[in-house]
Amino acid sequence: MPFHHEKLTVYKRALEFAAWSQHLIESVNKKTSTRDHLERSGDSIALNIAEGNGKFSQEDRARFFQIAHGSALESAACLDLLVARRCCADDAIKKGKAILEEIVRMLFKMLDQLGCRIAEDSVGDRADEEEEEEVAEDAA
Repeated sequence: MPFHHEKLTVYKRALEFAAWSQHLIESVNKKTSTRDHLERSGDSIALNIAEGNGKFSQEDRARFFQIAHGSALESAACLDLLVARRCCADDAIKKGKAILEEIVRMLFKMLDQLGCRIAEDSVGDRADEEEEEEVAEDAA
């Protein structure tokens, strides 16, 4: 009999990302801490989804799903760093980014259903970019 978290599509995608990223990690010949960080943050996605799904209170479930969400974003940043450090080509991370985007969307929806609001990724939304620039200018 499977565990309840094993039935979740988001958990299955987290495992898919872990398998995909392992191939990338093994292909990176350059010594960089980002490889290890990617492995840890990728593992954290699946682990926190599983643990959160086993919690009984909505607050506890939401907390673990938020951590999984953060780990997915952290994994995406690790992929960007690998490209920036010329450890791999931009094309090499596209599939991983697509899996992570799907995971982030699913976790966002799950958190929304639990009544928990988090900052939504707004890729390509110019209004948010302008607001971000204004905040950065105000801080300077």
